[in-house]
Amino acid sequence: MELVIHTLRNGIRLIHQPTQSPVSHCGVIMNTGSRDEADNEHGLAHFIEHMIFKGTKNRKAHHILSRMEDVGGDINAYTTKEETCLHASFYNNYYDRAFELMSDILIHSSFPANEIRKEKDVILDEINSYKDSPIDLLYDDFEEMVFNTHPIARNILGDEKKLGEYTRQHLLNFYRKHYSTHEMIVSSVGSISPKRVINYFEKYFTVIPERKTGGGRLKYDEAGYRPRHEQVSKSTYQAHCILGNQAYGHTDKKRLALHLLNNILCGSGMNSRLNIALREKRGLAYNIESNYTTYSDTGIINIYFGSDREDIGRCIDVSLREIRNIREKALGSIQLSRAKKQLIGQIAIATENYEHQMIANGRSLLIYGHVDSLKEISDKINRVHAGEILEVANEIFQQDELSQLIFN
Repeated sequence: MELVIHTLRNGIRLIHQPTQSPVSHCGVIMNTGSRDEADNEHGLAHFIEHMIFKGTKNRKAHHILSRMEDVGGDINAYTTKEETCLHASFYNNYYDRAFELMSDILIHSSFPANEIRKEKDVILDEINSYKDSPIDLLYDDFEEMVFNTHPIARNILGDEKKLGEYTRQHLLNFYRKHYSTHEMIVSSVGSISPKRVINYFEKYFTVIPERKTGGGRLKYDEAGYRPRHEQVSKSTYQAHCILGNQAYGHTDKKRLALHLLNNILCGSGMNSRLNIALREKRGLAYNIESNYTTYSDTGIINIYFGSDREDIGRCIDVSLREIRNIREKALGSIQLSRAKKQLIGQIAIATENYEHQMIANGRSLLIYGHVDSLKEISDKINRVHAGEILEVANEIFQQDELSQLIFN
């Protein structure tokens, strides 16, 4: 994989992957998310993500949206617990337009007071919509259980009361405090020469003033974790259950073994152990999945399933039995080889989605300082041995260390 990396004096870095596609993708990935909020700032990172589209010194809100949509492209953003990303997709003739617009948003967002009032109502609708989705709510409530009072526990959207209190000055203060140019990556995937993309990058991003933020985010203390079991009454047709534990962070050497284990237990394949045990053999559940998410200094793994209320206890028993089996017996060589091939194949297929690849490249440079090729990733996965997976299974999936949340 041919990659171009270029760094400006203000600290902003570019990573570009050339392709032959007529559609290009670029984004700015920033190392700031909801985890960086103080107790009295809950929801500000997500609020800023909304407000960057609501006007700059040079453009009104509809001009920002029309700038890319007028040429068939689109621009969007998202916030996670540790990142904010502004990204665009467009016909590759319009790199100049996309870079100029993103630079304008990053430098000149004005957070107009009249738009703040309107956008609060939009975010309130988003919060209420999210509350109507029991699965989304279940995942967020589970993270609050696992991470307890730490800032990483809080949901990304914020809450109604605090949202109503925020002013333009709150947004400006948070933006100036947390969005460092040294922790911004401009990521690009498209059909453009390295020389041209660097020229556009220097033209529009050199003018952004250098900003170094201080402090750093509050570390998570894994020793503070205590497993909890809770059941909440909900007006839903199904019961929903999630089981899980805290896990390894971005740089932990055991994370690859856990990625493999997660895929074996209940990854995206229909042949995962829990999908076969719960759905194919017993018909107890339609939707079964597991997810492993890494953060800078911790992580979380969870297993989710929805079933009829009378079957939820049986689903839990079957899941715990499958977990116990993988803790007690190491994978055979054929099983391990199959699991590795499956995960590598899934990663390879994901690289065909260039928007996904653009974000993945940027995140990797931001987190690790480099981007591994598919071969390098494959080699690392192939070096994982059965003993490592068994060790990880016994560290992460001890039954008395698992938390459990049921919406019933």
